[in-house]
Amino acid sequence: MGKKNEDIKILVVEDETILALQLKMSLQKFGYSISGVEATANDAIRHVDRHLPDMVLLDIHLKGDKSGTDAGRHIWQNHHIPIIYLTSYCDNTTIKMAMDSEPYGYLSKPFRASDLKATLQAAWYKHSYFHPLLGLTRTSNPLVALPCEYTFDRTNGSLTCKEQSVKLTGNEIKFFQILSASAGNTISFEQINAYIWREESNDLSRLRNLVYRLRQKINTSVFENVFEAGYRLNV
Repeated sequence: MGKKNEDIKILVVEDETILALQLKMSLQKFGYSISGVEATANDAIRHVDRHLPDMVLLDIHLKGDKSGTDAGRHIWQNHHIPIIYLTSYCDNTTIKMAMDSEPYGYLSKPFRASDLKATLQAAWYKHSYFHPLLGLTRTSNPLVALPCEYTFDRTNGSLTCKEQSVKLTGNEIKFFQILSASAGNTISFEQINAYIWREESNDLSRLRNLVYRLRQKINTSVFENVFEAGYRLNV
């Protein structure tokens, strides 16, 4: 959806030199662009912060003081770039840590080129569907001024009121992220549902419950329900 393969830049993060080279060659064969190749979590974080690739292939077990899951958590929380993890083995603790970065897939080493290709295609399709407005947040002011002296920072997902932090759950942050991508415009119930829960579902009960809890925390003038259409932030 949207971009062609040659317009999709992928960062490879792998500390096994031969495998990193093989991955780079495979990606080029599939028609993707290479954003870069890094071997440590710290280098991966710096690369993403500077270059904003479209996807990241990330080895979970990296050498150094930070793991792949540490890098993945930073990349997802700060940039919402889709991540595919590479791993030789995965215990329950590691999987739990990896889930914080909401990965779009796992590839167990060794894997076939066809598996890599299919995983990349599926990841990009899902990300493009569930995050259709993400590009807007990268090209505009990350701070959204809201009524009653509220401010939402799209970079780190924080909401403040008169410079005091408002504690939000993960799904509440996602609610503000999808609305703030086009602040002042109505975002449909279906788009919000898909963004928060990654499901093509018409069941709005979870969304109504989320909105009800939010209204207990913040001033109700910050966002509004547009009858039978969706929600919008008031700016």
